[in-house]
Amino acid sequence: MNLSSCTLCPHRCGVDRSRTRGFCRAGDRLRINLWQPHHGEEPAISGTRGSGTIFFSHCAMRCLYCQNHRISHLGWGRDYSIGQLAEIMLELQDSGVHNLNLVTPGHFTPLIRQALELARRTGLNLPVVWNSGGYEAAETLRTMEGLVDIYLPDFRYGDAAAGRRYSGVADYPARAGEAILEMFRQVGHLAIDDSGLARRGLLVRLLVLPGNVNRLDLVLAWLADHLGPETWISLMAQYYPTHRAVDLPPLDRPLTTTEYETMADLAEELGFANGFLQEVATSPEWTPDFK
Repeated sequence: MNLSSCTLCPHRCGVDRSRTRGFCRAGDRLRINLWQPHHGEEPAISGTRGSGTIFFSHCAMRCLYCQNHRISHLGWGRDYSIGQLAEIMLELQDSGVHNLNLVTPGHFTPLIRQALELARRTGLNLPVVWNSGGYEAAETLRTMEGLVDIYLPDFRYGDAAAGRRYSGVADYPARAGEAILEMFRQVGHLAIDDSGLARRGLLVRLLVLPGNVNRLDLVLAWLADHLGPETWISLMAQYYPTHRAVDLPPLDRPLTTTEYETMADLAEELGFANGFLQEVATSPEWTPDFK
């Protein structure tokens, strides 16, 4: 799998990324905006010393409310070689973080795989977290088997029309479902050690949006049916209006406590008992300062 006729994500653009750009707008080199110990993930990921987070530029989605749109849509960042990425991974390990956290990595999969293999040969021994928007190709994920310890995907939409309207993708529920089943096949349910840290497995993030426009009720039902209510979930309340959502009702307002509690109650009714809840946010408290 390479970037000369790119089919890494469900868009299957087929472009030669050394010459032109497909939907994600990425080229044939790794582009990174920021790497740092990050304390804003779930407790089982951030722990006490933080998660060694690498924020990749560009994205296979175009979420109108994207809190990271400067790097995901505009491509803010710098280009790095495979060797330089391996050095970044080892640098983060040396800082004392609990794991290596790859944020929005899918469109750079072949290059990241080579960097991980190089870093492992030269001393990387941290659990690797694949932190994605969920819109991925299962066959691309299969190439990461054995290199990823923890999958941390969003399952953003239970309704395809909402995925088209708010994120510019035509078939989100089907493709995310296939991707999450592949992730689960590789790593199983989340395993937490005695210190409360995730060591291996799947943790699915569910962002609650105003008005339930993304139909999380359907997502919860799908997870219960396909993976079982023992699946670990993270019900996220950190939505706030940003980017193009400020002019798009009902996304032009913050999430309400009632809307969040409705989804939490539904998760409980469906039998979900493993996971994480949040306080409803009204500001970008955990959004990094991208450059």
